[in-house]
Amino acid sequence: MEFSNEQLERYSRHMVLDGIGKDGQEKLFNAKVLIIGAGGLGSPAALYLAAAGIGTIGIADNDIVDLSNLQRQIMHTTAGIGTSKADSAEKAMSGINPDIKVNKYKMFLNQDNIMEIIRDYDFIIDATDNFDSKFLINDTCVIAGKAFSHAGVTRFQGQLTTYIPGVSPCYRCMFKSPPPEDAVPKGSQAGIIGAVCGVTGSLQALEAVKYITGTGELLAGRFLIFDALAMKFRTVKFYRDHECAICGTSQVKTGL
Repeated sequence: MEFSNEQLERYSRHMVLDGIGKDGQEKLFNAKVLIIGAGGLGSPAALYLAAAGIGTIGIADNDIVDLSNLQRQIMHTTAGIGTSKADSAEKAMSGINPDIKVNKYKMFLNQDNIMEIIRDYDFIIDATDNFDSKFLINDTCVIAGKAFSHAGVTRFQGQLTTYIPGVSPCYRCMFKSPPPEDAVPKGSQAGIIGAVCGVTGSLQALEAVKYITGTGELLAGRFLIFDALAMKFRTVKFYRDHECAICGTSQVKTGL
């Protein structure tokens, strides 16, 4: 593709990078990334992907902006309280980069609609805050053969891994099923430091950019844990469970 002079200037810091360059920027412009959740994780992920020049970004969230969100959900503003998070996200992303296309899904994703929504996207970002959604996203992506980034945050800690179809173990290989109801406190109960969401969501955006451009090593088969209090990162290797209910070698899953 031919970049305009404005685009050449906008993406100049990418184009001088070994491993990205003009070819990589063209890949980003032609890519489609779906972000499920426009909250603490989805905010930094969406803003950085918009700034990076991802051509099409989908944002799925049926919630509205609340005052308590603003401590960590940096995509939204005080003026936007009471409005749709999807609309607020579109406004923020388009404000950073008018080149991009934003697809809004003002709905909660479930087993009846998720497959239809993700099928046109190259990479999925799980920016949700509940276990049922995380397992649904994992199972759908495995069945559909879609790469995705999982992340979670609580208190002063973030965690992250990336699934690559046919290459890495899936989320269920490490965590077999959702924990019992109320076994893990919600963010409103446990608390979350906002900047941990920023670090973790930004890493999700970075994984998407690396996957699309084919640059660097992804977190496939590795679980990254970020401890903000100790300011330490560590990675734990995990392996495919051949008895996994969704990606195990003896399983043939065709439906959710």
